[in-house]
Amino acid sequence: MTAGGGTVARVTTDLVVRGMTCAACVNRVEKRLSRIDGVTASVNLATGRARVHHPVDVTAEALLAAVEKAGYEPELVPPPVPRAAPRATTGPAASAGPAGPAAPAHADTPEDPAGPTREEARKDRERLLITALLCLPVLVLSMVPALQFRNWQWLCLVLAAPVVVWSAWPFHLRAARGLRHSAATMDTLVSLGVIASFAWSLYALFLGGAGDPGMRMPFSLLPSAGTEVAHVYLEAAVAVPLFVLTGRHLEARARRGTGAALRSLAGLAAKDVTVREDGRERLLPIEELVPGQGFVVRPGERVATDGVVVSGSSALDLSLITGESDPVEVGPGRAVVGGAVNMGGLLLVQATAVGADTRLARITHLVTEAQAGKARAQRLADRVAGVFVPAVLSLAVTVLGFWLGAGADPQAAVTAAVAILVVACPCALGLATPTALMAATGRGARLGILVKGPQSLEALRHVDVIVLDKTGTLTTGHMSVVRVTETAGGIGRDTAVRLAGAVEQGSEHPLGRAVASYAQRAAARGPLPGVAGFLAVPGSGVTGIVEGRRVEVRTPGEGLPASLAQALAEAEAAALTPVLVRVDGFDEALIALGDVLRPGSYRAVDRLRRLGVEPVLATGDREATARAVARELGITEVHARCSPEGKAALVRELRGGGRRVAVIGDGVNDAAALAEADLGIAMGSGTDVAIGAADVTLVRGDIEAVADAVRLARRTLATIRLNLVWAFGYNAVTVPLAAVGLLGPMLAAAAMSASSVLVVANSLRLRTWQPAPRRPGSPVGKASR
Repeated sequence: MTAGGGTVARVTTDLVVRGMTCAACVNRVEKRLSRIDGVTASVNLATGRARVHHPVDVTAEALLAAVEKAGYEPELVPPPVPRAAPRATTGPAASAGPAGPAAPAHADTPEDPAGPTREEARKDRERLLITALLCLPVLVLSMVPALQFRNWQWLCLVLAAPVVVWSAWPFHLRAARGLRHSAATMDTLVSLGVIASFAWSLYALFLGGAGDPGMRMPFSLLPSAGTEVAHVYLEAAVAVPLFVLTGRHLEARARRGTGAALRSLAGLAAKDVTVREDGRERLLPIEELVPGQGFVVRPGERVATDGVVVSGSSALDLSLITGESDPVEVGPGRAVVGGAVNMGGLLLVQATAVGADTRLARITHLVTEAQAGKARAQRLADRVAGVFVPAVLSLAVTVLGFWLGAGADPQAAVTAAVAILVVACPCALGLATPTALMAATGRGARLGILVKGPQSLEALRHVDVIVLDKTGTLTTGHMSVVRVTETAGGIGRDTAVRLAGAVEQGSEHPLGRAVASYAQRAAARGPLPGVAGFLAVPGSGVTGIVEGRRVEVRTPGEGLPASLAQALAEAEAAALTPVLVRVDGFDEALIALGDVLRPGSYRAVDRLRRLGVEPVLATGDREATARAVARELGITEVHARCSPEGKAALVRELRGGGRRVAVIGDGVNDAAALAEADLGIAMGSGTDVAIGAADVTLVRGDIEAVADAVRLARRTLATIRLNLVWAFGYNAVTVPLAAVGLLGPMLAAAAMSASSVLVVANSLRLRTWQPAPRRPGSPVGKASR
């Protein structure tokens, strides 16, 4: 449970709910939970889980009791185990000292939903196999009159009885449980259909003349009536459980397929790790690894957890984590991600994050969170399902009464009523959205696109303007110092660079890191001095006290000394980014830095434009720098010198004009605009603040993934709409056919099972969705200097 915001403290509890079979079940559980004061719930049929938001004074026991009152079996999902505090270390491979128990490295990794029910799945397969063996002779004899021997119908009765009682027992049990709680679900319809078909067959055999030893029954796909001898419907009584069980089996397999990507992410977590301490190696369970410990990664092994390379160099395969197919070269000082595969040399890595704090765990958590939500269309479907089953029951009784009142043969009346009960199925309604969402979010995760939920997908589908940051988004963010111009008679170039580098050591901005790196390389007197009173002003610069001097590194303003003003004009003409160094209130130097466009920036902007999305550049850089980048990318609308508040105001202005706005950024200065937009997109290489404020995260840091995300969202929502059209259309067609006697119970059972399987199969197509291939010969982006 995690604390929520608001004036009243709220928490979130996850429950596993067993026994749900259709959207009517989902609706009932949600309604029952929502009856508790202050509680809101979202139930997912595909995952069998409920996410409940409630006040802190509502206990988990109260939630479990509410679900039990609805007629289902709840189980509390334990929250992630808190991490132990990192132990102090004296070096990259510090030895393990006493510490509290560490949480498992996979503490935040969801279990395979199929895991706890594996035994149930095995029993269901056995039930299906035995049912098929019992049903086959009944179906063959009933459908092939030439094979009907003397007393064949009694053999069919003997074979059908176990099917009606034992095979269909789960439906009867759940229907009875629902009846105790005044609830009607799909199991109610199936149970009533089976019992009605079997009861009519018993009547026909014992009282209607069908028990005559020499009786022959012709087979027809359409119901027939008016004959002297009542027909037996044993084939319908056995076909309904057979087809429904078969459909459930296929549906369960397909639904497991939609979660395959999530399970593969969970499978990347290492179980053991080889730690190196005092020059010796030993194998530890991953649960015992803590930040600061050094561990070994041999060729072919997975990196156990996030860390920094201490020694060795190699290439890492990150394709299963970021979707990036090209190996990434790493060496001392480079960060590595848990789950990556070492393709080359031996690495010694110092762990920096473990358990739920790792990048892999956060990715898995984001995917899980995305699958817990609901699209607007699914919420409508769930509301419909809440009244669907009672409406079908009422319709079946009405049709039965109508045909009997009209003087029709009782056999035809019963057949029509049973067909309505069997054919009507809200399963497809409940599966339409969650299965598509599971498949799409899983596929997106494999491609390095993390979406927070269905609301984000819906917003992404309708975006028509995208506001792009420059540094770290369109450009690599790997700035380098091109030239340094000092003020005549000042403290000198070397001193200005040294002081600027010292204060920038605390900055997260790419410009600051470039200045600090350049100063460190240029320093002739060892490490840079420390900084006190460090303060970062988003969109402006940084300030701090270094060696007793107040040092500011910021965007240049007006009134510069002549030498610095000339250097500023030259930097702007060359599309370089200038920063001013002020020491104790005096302008001492101007540092010009350059950046390069990301290789895919041109293609990304071009593809977005082709998708009908207008790109807008908004950056805190100067006008000349922004214009130079925009010119190379073909962006016409440019907003330079944008402060964080300015970016947020730009987003509000665009939204006020009726535009659907997305914002892409990677830094603290983008967080306000990301939160203000209809949709926020963060680069995976950006800061945690930006990622936390965003709705979509591009894990692999590839700007081209934006266009892929838009196309995936559109494809997913199109799939959901098609699923819902099929789910509603199926019932709109088949229920009237059953009511007028043109659809028999056996065909009704087959159609009902096929409807759910088709919906899930349509969703599974998203697992193979491919991004648009990169066109050869496209510009790859040029240096912005």
